[in-house]
Order: sequence, then structure tokens, then C-alpha cells
Amino acid sequence: MLQINVMLVEDHKLVREGTRQLLEQAADIKVIGEASTGEEAIRLISQITVDIVLMDVHLPNLSGIETTRIIKETKPSLRVLILSAYDDDRYVFPLLDAGASGYLLKTSSGDELIEAIRAVHSGEVVFSPSISSKVYNRFKRHQNKAADGYKNNLTDRELVVLQEVARGKTNKEIGKILLISHLTVQAHLKNIFSKLGMSSRAEAAAYAVNQGWITFEQRHEQ
Repeated sequence: MLQINVMLVEDHKLVREGTRQLLEQAADIKVIGEASTGEEAIRLISQITVDIVLMDVHLPNLSGIETTRIIKETKPSLRVLILSAYDDDRYVFPLLDAGASGYLLKTSSGDELIEAIRAVHSGEVVFSPSISSKVYNRFKRHQNKAADGYKNNLTDRELVVLQEVARGKTNKEIGKILLISHLTVQAHLKNIFSKLGMSSRAEAAAYAVNQGWITFEQRHEQ
């Protein structure tokens, strides 16, 4: 069985202990590190092998937003799943822009959290229902063209890049698949974001899947 190594970033010890006990019920998930501050989390990821960082929003000193941004800049392939009590736009969208792969509310059940961790580890983008609604509504607010028009504005190469993003691939991994440099991939993503009126990988991937441009089966092809 493939083990998923998780690090908890939460400043409340009682919450960390409860989350650890909950996750330890899953045979394929192992909590290998805990941090109470963003600074501690950044230091720990350089010392241990982590697959998923389960991140709170409100942390002392360095916020969850800034911590996520630094972690993704340091280790782009490391996936960050937000677990928060807040569904405010001022937290949701900056965290997605920072590179979070999902946003789950603390009202979620234990089973939902475990499944979300597995999904994010496999490359999926995961939102609580209310967060998903916010993301979709933001898309609609920024749409000045029909969805098909957006798709038609993307080149074939950009659609392929977007497909690989939805599979959870990093820029370097996409570059190897398409035999282009990671800088070229970055340029494609910049064009994609501009054409879709979005600013994060998670938003663009979720939108493409929601519009049917990328099917669930496509995302899991090997």
C-alpha cells in the first residue's frame, strides 16, 4: 500500500492532536511532522519527506497564505491542502493563487478529510462544496465570453498543458512530457491564465474539468 506522508501545520495543539488521531485511522496515511508556525513548517519540509501539507489559514507571524507561497516556491511538487474554519474570499482566493491544491472547511467529516488527502495526493483539486461554489461564481463573474469561446482561444498545446496541470504535474514534469523547457511551460500557463481571466493552477484546472474540457478519466491516464 502506498503511504501518504502528511505534515500538520496548525497552531492549536488540541486540534493537531485530534487531527493526528483521526488521520492515523487510515492505514495509508502517516503524520510524520507537526508545526505550530509557518516558519517551523518551512524549516521542517527541508528535513523530512512530505507528500501533503495540511495547512491552517491563521498562524502566528507568517500566515498560511505566505507559508503556502513559500513552500510552493521551495518545493513546487509538494501539495498543500488547506483546512480552515473560514470560507471568506479574502482567504480562499489568495491561498489558491499561492498554489494550494485544495481548500477544505473544518466542518468536514473525518472521512471527507481522509478522502481529500488521497485525492490531492493523486493530483486532484479538492474543495468543500461552499468553496467550490465560490470558485465557480468567481469564474462566472469574470466571464465576458462563453465557455466554448474560452476553449477556442486556447491553442492545442495550451490545452495539453492545462490537462497535465489538472493531473497534478509540475512545470518540470510537464516539460519532460512535452519535450519543452519548464520556462516554456510557465509561459504557456501565463497565456492560459490571461485567456481564462484566472490567476492560479487550481482555478484553471477546476474550471477545465467543470466545463468538460478534461474528463476524470483523462486526468488519471498514465
